[in-house]
Amino acid sequence: MNTAAAQPPSPGTEVDVVVVGARCTGSPLAMLLARQGHRVLVLERDRFPSDTMSTHWVQRPGIERLARWGLLDALADTGCPPLERISLDFGGLALSGAPTSDDAATGPAVTYAPRRTVLDRLLADAARAAGAELREGVTVLDVLREADGGPVSGVLAGTADGGRFTVRARVVVGADGRNSTVARAVDAPVLVDRGPLAATAYAYWTGLAVDGVEAHFRPGSGLSMWPTHEGRTVVALSLRREAFRAWGRDRRRGYLDALAGFPGAAGRIAAARLAGPVRGAAGLRNYYRQSHGPGWALAGDAGHHKDPIAARGISDAFTDAENLAAALHDALTGKLPPDRALARYQARRDAGSAAMFEFACRQAALTGADEHLTTAVRQAREDPVAAGRLLGVFAGARRLDELLPRTAQGTR
Repeated sequence: MNTAAAQPPSPGTEVDVVVVGARCTGSPLAMLLARQGHRVLVLERDRFPSDTMSTHWVQRPGIERLARWGLLDALADTGCPPLERISLDFGGLALSGAPTSDDAATGPAVTYAPRRTVLDRLLADAARAAGAELREGVTVLDVLREADGGPVSGVLAGTADGGRFTVRARVVVGADGRNSTVARAVDAPVLVDRGPLAATAYAYWTGLAVDGVEAHFRPGSGLSMWPTHEGRTVVALSLRREAFRAWGRDRRRGYLDALAGFPGAAGRIAAARLAGPVRGAAGLRNYYRQSHGPGWALAGDAGHHKDPIAARGISDAFTDAENLAAALHDALTGKLPPDRALARYQARRDAGSAAMFEFACRQAALTGADEHLTTAVRQAREDPVAAGRLLGVFAGARRLDELLPRTAQGTR
């Protein structure tokens, strides 16, 4: 790959790509494009370091990309603890061990769960180091078009002091999350919409020792825990939306009461200390949007989102960034017509995420483990190699269909 950094553009001039959003999709996309010599401007409404709702867990597809991009050592150096084990509890049926990947030579499939205040800033710094210009505290207000209904040709943006400016670009990318301004501005069609299926809530705890990733599943709810920065542990709940809404304004009490319903973890949690507010949401939709059109593209949650019970959002964001960077490079250099390059990107996105999308939707129904999954767990308990492979599926290190038949994944 050509790692020559592009000269940073200035707002008001024409660039190759404007990326809206600088978190787990936008900054890696900008970094990869800038490394290939393209002129990239990233516009981010927040300022780093800043937090955002997140599962934190970067599964193996994301870890492998960080390593490929030369950023994994930098993440490890931030003090984020490596996650080397996974423990699953299905209410009397438990499995624990080290997840393995397809490549046995790599050993255990180690993952990380960094604070977003740390990870997002690391990614933004990498984009800047590659030569992309990143402007924080800028809100994109609309896309520009040369004529009504014509191709997108740039963006209109505003600053906190009320200033406005335009930037012309060959392509505008919406990497701005579920409530994407770009998706709304281009009226991106929704291709699949399963609606919101479960609610999610999480908080940080101190004094709570967890060996790697720990997950407990019960009909109607699920509990996940993993250590992150600063000696803290993320304790996340998935629960039915009506149960979450019943908490009302006392979200803390509802969260604590729900945690008490997991015997395998409740005692340890009760002995620990809640270190901050409870964050949560009940309206997280499961969908696919059309991800490209004349002069525009969507990536990350802007184009595709599934319930956080799968904890695949960050890894999917990195995958989208890498695939879209390759497609845009082909389009910008004339290797492929833009519509063909971007259609190939969307097809790759859909094919690579469909099985996990279906699996996440099934799990978000919170009916408990289905027969195929419990059978796989029982078999794995008798075979350490099979256990590593099954846990590798949960870590994203192996294909879902390796161990679970299509009937357990559903069909899209």
